Amino acid sequence: MADVTRILNAIEQGDPRATEELLPLVYEELRILAAQKLSQEKPGQTLQATALVHEAYIRLVEAECRNWNSRNHFFMSAAEAMRRILIENARRKKSLKLGGDQKRVDFDNAAKTARESPDELIALDEALQKLAVEDPTKANLVKLRYFAGLSIDQAAEILGISRATAIRHWSFTRAWLYQHIKEID
Repeated sequence: MADVTRILNAIEQGDPRATEELLPLVYEELRILAAQKLSQEKPGQTLQATALVHEAYIRLVEAECRNWNSRNHFFMSAAEAMRRILIENARRKKSLKLGGDQKRVDFDNAAKTARESPDELIALDEALQKLAVEDPTKANLVKLRYFAGLSIDQAAEILGISRATAIRHWSFTRAWLYQHIKEID
């Protein structure tokens, strides 16, 4: 843990070798988070966990504002980067130019229902942006739980809140998002 924080500080100071040191330390944890999230995607997902991790990592180290103050802050930023990548992917799939209005049917999994469609993911993102204005902590909890696939305990630790508070926030936020997504539709 201390190594990650030390390397993050070196990156912030502009050390070009530090980004090369960081990836081996965080790669497996990021890949597990990405795999957890992608396992919740509908069948036929073209984005792989490895590609999601690599894209998120590239965005993180190339970002102009890289002032991570801890390992937890870095993983919060990684969850945000993964969320943005998945939203962009959903919007790209939905676009009419790419035939986004047509449904792809995987015959092996035709009986399974999709957990989320691009429309639902975009509606969730719009509601999440509204929530972030009202309560950033609750919005970050959703990003960590839903987009990064963290458990309630892991998310609470990263956010620096108690497990009980995280559970309370999660219950409230799910209802809040449900209500606001209904309004968007």
